[in-house]
Amino acid sequence: MKVPRRHERNEKKGNRFGGSKAPKTPVSVGEEYNVKIEEMSRQGMGVAKIDGFVILVNNTRPGDRVMIRITKVGSGFAAAEVFGQNMKKDPVQEIGSNETKPDM
Repeated sequence: MKVPRRHERNEKKGNRFGGSKAPKTPVSVGEEYNVKIEEMSRQGMGVAKIDGFVILVNNTRPGDRVMIRITKVGSGFAAAEVFGQNMKKDPVQEIGSNETKPDM
């Protein structure tokens, strides 16, 4: 049996450090989703999550339910634009932003 040379052992892994450890993104450019905005980013954009992946959405606030279209995918986040809005809001947001949800 032939023993692989040192440089041949890692050929299938992508690069000399064993390939990318980053998970594949669950979204891609052009896809459309119905999401709920969960929080605000430091830049003032709404933040939604799809399978734990952060989606930044302009002109939204926490509690909004919107239809979004992915415009850019980066490492660890994606940017999206709103193209439809569902008028339902989170009941806690309607009462007031200073109130918190009760612990269960």
